[in-house]
Amino acid sequence: MAQTDNGPFRLEGRLTVDEVPGVYHEHLEWKDEGLPATIDLSGLQATDSSTVALLLEWLSWARRAGQALKLENPPDALLTIAGLSQVNDILGWENAE
Repeated sequence: MAQTDNGPFRLEGRLTVDEVPGVYHEHLEWKDEGLPATIDLSGLQATDSSTVALLLEWLSWARRAGQALKLENPPDALLTIAGLSQVNDILGWENAE
């Protein structure tokens, strides 16, 4: 599901209502220990509204910690969901269509 290398943290594969709870619990330590500066979403193949909810939660954790979090390369389907939910600007995708 997720991998790290020398670059940004990268999410891969499916991240839907079935996978989000596991990913949330897998990275729960980020709430206290801090998040990566950048999360690359280009490897996501399937997303839904629960993906948006997870990303908003991670942004909330980062803001509470005084940290910046960049969510980059969102797939088109995720941009559509964020746009319909009117949270593009919160996710940092205000110029995305």
